[in-house]
Amino acid sequence: MVLVRDTSSDVPTRVKAWYKRLRAHPGVTQAGLILSEFLPKGLYARALLIIITPIVVLEGVIAFAFMERHWQAVTRRLSEATARDIAALIDIYNNNNTNPDRAAKDANAQKIIDLARDRLALRLEILPSGDLPPPGPKPFFALLDRALSNELRRHVQLPFWIDTVGETRNVEIRVKHDDAILRFVATRSQTYASNSHIFLLWMVGTSVILLTVAILFLRNQIRPILRLADAADAFGKGRAIPDDFRARGAREVRQAAQAFLQMRDRITTHVEQRTTMLAGVSHDLRTVLTRFKLELALLGDTPEARALSSDVDEMQHMLEDYLAFAKGDGGEEAKPTNLRELLTEIYEDSQIFGANIDLKIRKRRGDIVLPLKRQALKRAITNLVSNAARFGDQIVIRAATEGQWVRIEVDDNGPGIPASERENVFRPFYRLDHSRNQDEGNSGLGLAIARDIAKSHGGEIALGESSMGGLRAIISLPM
Repeated sequence: MVLVRDTSSDVPTRVKAWYKRLRAHPGVTQAGLILSEFLPKGLYARALLIIITPIVVLEGVIAFAFMERHWQAVTRRLSEATARDIAALIDIYNNNNTNPDRAAKDANAQKIIDLARDRLALRLEILPSGDLPPPGPKPFFALLDRALSNELRRHVQLPFWIDTVGETRNVEIRVKHDDAILRFVATRSQTYASNSHIFLLWMVGTSVILLTVAILFLRNQIRPILRLADAADAFGKGRAIPDDFRARGAREVRQAAQAFLQMRDRITTHVEQRTTMLAGVSHDLRTVLTRFKLELALLGDTPEARALSSDVDEMQHMLEDYLAFAKGDGGEEAKPTNLRELLTEIYEDSQIFGANIDLKIRKRRGDIVLPLKRQALKRAITNLVSNAARFGDQIVIRAATEGQWVRIEVDDNGPGIPASERENVFRPFYRLDHSRNQDEGNSGLGLAIARDIAKSHGGEIALGESSMGGLRAIISLPM
């Protein structure tokens, strides 16, 4: 027996599965597969997405349309009022320039500055004549810049320069007059209506409320579905269904749960009746075979008696296979089982087959303990080992974990099975015209029994080509 380190967890299984899907669906684009990979897979998340997305999109469109119109209208009117105030101050300044008295002109200029500050909330500075500054960078949202520029062109009709980016709380406007540069500074609220905070609060607030209501509602609706799925999964794997499971939730979910419970009862009753019937048939047939053996023993050691005894032994072996196949797992309950101990026991018991058998189990931090029908799974693996020993003299039993699955392999160096026949050999009583099927004692039920047992655990059996040139039988079981 060899212990090998488990490196299966290092393999990026999701990436491999993604490339496999991409190759299996050549018509699907890579972007589509990436999108499907990141979209939620659960019903709970998908239901939330279906409920929340249209509402948020609708709120966003309505809020944007309303805010955009309101924003533009108010901003245009505020810019117009500011432009009219500036135009009025410029007209007053023009009238003041007609006064030839320099002292009176300066006094009137100061009155204009005081009027702008006290009555119009504008800070006015009269700068020496010169050129306007070069145009500055435009803001990302140019609504204020565009609206204010349009209104200044309409009402001022003089060269101007505006800065809506420099000071975050103020807007600077410079107007080139014949003998001076008039510098106006207005607060941003005088020229610009910003309601982005209202928009964000509305969107975030309503989205949080809707999401909370949807989560509280969907959580109670999804829980019965999850419990039904867990109960069906446990029943399919031969495990006990929780005692507190009952039909709950919406009407359709209750109907599905009730149908599942009725189906479980019918299957359980059918299995019990079949098991009882087969136990009686097995007892009666074994009694007859035992009588045959006693009668043959009385005949003495003759060639005829030996031939009949061999036929009786073969008949008993085939009868055991038929009854095992018909009985299935025999109603055995799944219990926590140490897989390493089970495989070691199978390895030791299989030495009677006379082949060179090797057991390789990958090392782990702890043993693998699974809820298994111990005797049934032992029979399934033993069937695979005996089948391998019948046609090969080198056998390797391997066990390892891959993600959420346990993988058990049985390899041999026999003649193998053609790929076209690997699915057919799982059919009951199917026989190959092949060297793997020449022994007369083979009932054709070993692989069928093994597959039924694997499926009763929620797993599967597949056949492939062994690294030794023969057959590889793979049992996959969920952890």
